[in-house]
Amino acid sequence: MKLQIDDTFLKELPADSIKENTRRQVSEACYSFVEPTKTEAPKIVHFSPEVANILGITEEEAKSDEFLRVFTGNQIIENTTPYAMCYGGHQFGHWAGQLGDGRAINLAEVKHQDKQWTLQLKGAGVTPYSRTADGLAVLRSSVREYLCSEAMYHLGVPTTRALSLSLSGNQVMRDMLYDGNPAYEKGAIVCRVSPSFLRFGSYEIFSARQDHKTLKTLVDYTLKHFYPNCELNKLGYIQFFKEVSLKTLDMIINWQRVGFVHGVMNTDNMSILGLTIDYGPYGWLEGYDKRWTPNTTDAQHKRYQYGQQSNIALWNLLKLANALYPLIEEAEPLEEILNDYKKLYAAKYLGMMKAKIGLELNDENDLKLIEDLETVIQKTETDMTIFFRNLSSVSKELAVPKKDDVSFLNDVMDAFYKPEELKGEVLFFWKDWVKRYLERLQKETKSDAERKQKMDTINPKYVLRNYMAQVAIDAADKGDYSVIDELFNLLKKPYDEQLEAEKWFVKRPDWARTKVGCSMLSCSS
Repeated sequence: MKLQIDDTFLKELPADSIKENTRRQVSEACYSFVEPTKTEAPKIVHFSPEVANILGITEEEAKSDEFLRVFTGNQIIENTTPYAMCYGGHQFGHWAGQLGDGRAINLAEVKHQDKQWTLQLKGAGVTPYSRTADGLAVLRSSVREYLCSEAMYHLGVPTTRALSLSLSGNQVMRDMLYDGNPAYEKGAIVCRVSPSFLRFGSYEIFSARQDHKTLKTLVDYTLKHFYPNCELNKLGYIQFFKEVSLKTLDMIINWQRVGFVHGVMNTDNMSILGLTIDYGPYGWLEGYDKRWTPNTTDAQHKRYQYGQQSNIALWNLLKLANALYPLIEEAEPLEEILNDYKKLYAAKYLGMMKAKIGLELNDENDLKLIEDLETVIQKTETDMTIFFRNLSSVSKELAVPKKDDVSFLNDVMDAFYKPEELKGEVLFFWKDWVKRYLERLQKETKSDAERKQKMDTINPKYVLRNYMAQVAIDAADKGDYSVIDELFNLLKKPYDEQLEAEKWFVKRPDWARTKVGCSMLSCSS
């Protein structure tokens, strides 16, 4: 492989003065040099030809022994020095101090076709930031991250990418549910790819330590490489914060659009580029429930529930504003940006939801119509993905019967987990909403066919439901990687009908309600 290396992060930012790979507090440094741990019997399970292509790696090279060695941490890329990044973060609302890349090692920055990409191995061994952990990852979490990174990209959601999924050949001890029952699992490594893996916590750590010199160096580096329209002064720092807030807002709107729940929106898991980063205990809404969170650690307080993701992003932005404040020394412009976020989110959310139900023109009652839909859709368990996808088939000319006939819901009937509950009050609310929706559609100029075509570009047919990922994990654990490949290719075209793949366009099966990995997920990897 001939990769064009341009390690700007190492060239322009301060390094840890201590060279030993020992767990410790690292001060006045943005990274520590560390090499991946050699593995016993590495094996490439899958790779993304698309991501290889953006890096300048051919498919032939991706099948080579060199590719295997490099992306399992067994060979250092020529003229590079791997490193782990230093950062802090607020976890579940509390300052956690230094965190850093505890199980991620950056291999290098690669330049190809005028774009810069950082290559990072997740699960490649201990670093100074590993604390009490082993720096490794297991197959189940690695399959989930690999598939979801690429699935999100094709959904049009800002995200980091994934180049490869590998088995390390080692066994890794994990207590999956933190219930005192650890067991050995297959070790795995994902090569993650992003323009940068800088997070909100990358700036928080230096501000918290009052190391304003390193903070300024890091911010200036960030502006130079990722926000070049922002000048290296106070006005530029304010503009930088504004652009980060807008990118973050766009990401959250897209999460809400497709029903994605990140599960652990700590500030160290928030990308400074507005990308979805660190795929841990994520999930997609099955039944539409704004209070749902996939994270068992968050089950009691539901801090990171689906309906709160925009507010948590705002809270995280506030923490970033606090971190940048020493360079700006003015609170008012930062507060103004945070207030603008709230207004913009409300407007963009309304626009996104209108698009999901096929409304383009403006009407003063649209907000009420959408709020009422979000209420009625939770009256009985209703699959989010299927409901919005199939809503595009509803005709303007549909008639709503006066009696207890539910046939007017035939187009979306597959979305209901218990259609027998469509009676009494539940049926009354659905009839009222559909009646008003049909009246509203009459004001639109597009034909049914045109509206359907547009809605089907916004509402995906296929998303990586937790049970789907678990099916792939169970097969992979037995050495069968065909399901990984099937889902990888299916999710490249999430908005296409793909009639041959209809088996994946179904509600969550009953067995998945209680199966670990489908209904219960932890941060364990």
